[in-house]
Amino acid sequence: MLIPLLSQNSRGQTGLVPVDYLQVCLSTCLSYLSVPGFEDDDGDDDDGEWDDDWDEGSMEGHAPGATGDGEGGMGEVGPVWLYPQSPLDCEVTDPKKGSKMYGLKSYIEYQVIPTSTQRPVNHRYKHFDWLYERLLEKFGSAIAIPGLPDKQVTGRFEEQFIRGRMERLQGWMRRMCRHPVVCQSHVFTLFLTYQDQKEWKLGKRRAERDVAVGQMIFSLMDPEAPEMDSVEVDQKYEQYSRFTKAMDDGVKELLGVGQTHWKRCTGPLPKEYQRIGEAFINLSTVFSSSGYQGESTLTDALTSAGTIYQEVAEIVAEQPKRDLHFLLETNREYKGLLGCFPETLAVHKAAIEKVKDGDKMVAAGRISTQEKTTMKQRLSCMSYSLQAEMNHFHSNRIYDYNRVMQLYLEGQVKFYEEVPL
Repeated sequence: MLIPLLSQNSRGQTGLVPVDYLQVCLSTCLSYLSVPGFEDDDGDDDDGEWDDDWDEGSMEGHAPGATGDGEGGMGEVGPVWLYPQSPLDCEVTDPKKGSKMYGLKSYIEYQVIPTSTQRPVNHRYKHFDWLYERLLEKFGSAIAIPGLPDKQVTGRFEEQFIRGRMERLQGWMRRMCRHPVVCQSHVFTLFLTYQDQKEWKLGKRRAERDVAVGQMIFSLMDPEAPEMDSVEVDQKYEQYSRFTKAMDDGVKELLGVGQTHWKRCTGPLPKEYQRIGEAFINLSTVFSSSGYQGESTLTDALTSAGTIYQEVAEIVAEQPKRDLHFLLETNREYKGLLGCFPETLAVHKAAIEKVKDGDKMVAAGRISTQEKTTMKQRLSCMSYSLQAEMNHFHSNRIYDYNRVMQLYLEGQVKFYEEVPL
């Protein structure tokens, strides 16, 4: 039996210690969702080598709410997760090529340095992929767990690919660190803080034997809050479904436009400026050959204009790396996050429909009245968790887009300031 420990935050509110629990704060009361972590397993460890045939081949800061004050906060918007006392972050760095089987198999290994310990641990891409699968299996019914950067068979040892993958792994890890449920889970803590290979393998196998996964996660939540009305639950579902679908369309549109613009800036557009510059310079050369006195001012101006256009061509070609890159990467992250919601919302929709059919099932003798009551309580719990997740998503969305748009517009201002006059 798990016995929750109580602690008090800076507002004097009493809640469960956040290590293994979630808190839901309402505008009028406090409610708690307890999510136990992995229990110790005394079973024998598998000594087999964990080495299946896996493919081997951003921006800093914390979102609002992850302030480290330990408060649920933002009660006016509804249920929110309880954030840890100290915000967690990590750095993915120092990619190095390794090999095994006497050099027959090569891989890239990264250092992951969490702020909680400042002690680096080493991980290959397949380790990140394993972590993703565990998080998705355990929390995917309640929390948006975006996918990792794609696997790649060829070119995975090229420097440009390694740097790009490292940057995206950094973005993925930072987003997981910012989630108050994920960052305090045992499997995530294991990934960041294991001491040696023995601890890593033991923890890995315990995580793989965890039975509280999928929709079972809701059976471990017990919100101490008023049961939500089924109509309100349905309304919240429809609201979130419409928003996530609309935002997904908007993100995809911006990605498409941005990628097209990137291709123009690094392809035909600089060439156009280059050709215009060459045309001005050629015309200046022709005018200079006339031998006519008094046109040096004109020919100098044409040459200067041509040189400026050639400089502009270089600036235009480099500009997307300075500002558009961050905007596109943020949108790629959100495309991945938004891709998680249809499945999560489908779980809730199925529960809503089942509760709606509760009276018919009772009348038909398929379930008891008590079972119908339990179904409604479970649906209420699921809705609280969905609201907490959506409020986390919205606070991060506002923070991320405020920041990336500021960076993008500042980059655009610098771009026009660099254009020679």
